[in-house]
Amino acid sequence: MKRNVGMLILFLLLGWLVGAWIAIALEPVQSLSFLTASKVIRWSPQADLNIISYDFTIQLKLCLLSLISMIISVWLYRKL
Repeated sequence: MKRNVGMLILFLLLGWLVGAWIAIALEPVQSLSFLTASKVIRWSPQADLNIISYDFTIQLKLCLLSLISMIISVWLYRKL
């Protein structure tokens, strides 16, 4: 199977999503709070150019469990 960048991005996004779901499921467990604590990264470019204006927000929510699952997804991608 030919590897390409699109497939790698798909694997990374799916790994991130699975890690986020697992983190949400494990939130009630206090002893695993270091894995499920998340940090929000927000980027909000905006401009008003008199004839056109825009306001765009990108928000990423990362936790340690998501990063671990993304690393596993890269490992699985390389095994293909």
